[in-house]
Amino acid sequence: MRYKAPSQCPVCNHELIVTKLSCTNCSTNLEGEFAPCKFCLLPAEQRDFIEVFLKCRGNIKDVEKELGISYPTVRNRLNAAIEALGYRVDRDAGELAEEKEERQAILDSLERGEITPAEATKQLKKLTNK
Repeated sequence: MRYKAPSQCPVCNHELIVTKLSCTNCSTNLEGEFAPCKFCLLPAEQRDFIEVFLKCRGNIKDVEKELGISYPTVRNRLNAAIEALGYRVDRDAGELAEEKEERQAILDSLERGEITPAEATKQLKKLTNK
């Protein structure tokens, strides 16, 4: 069984680098400082999301079904992954309005006592995927 290499130091949370590569066939070893791929530096949750997104061929409706999340949440997670890879995401007015509506619905539920502050916090974090 092979474990996934961590991308962050468990002690100080800084980026880890790859310093040794080994061939599984001939046992050749290379030592030095190697940069991991951009995707390897993403948190596991974002890598898993990207895997589902690709499996679904970018069809947001299929991603919604597979992950059991709403359309705006899929878009938010996709935008967060794109930004984490170092690219700029231009959000359109419709997308910003949808996010604002979802946030307001969560806050309204909290105000009416339908959800606890902890649940509201959880939903808001899930909405922004942060």
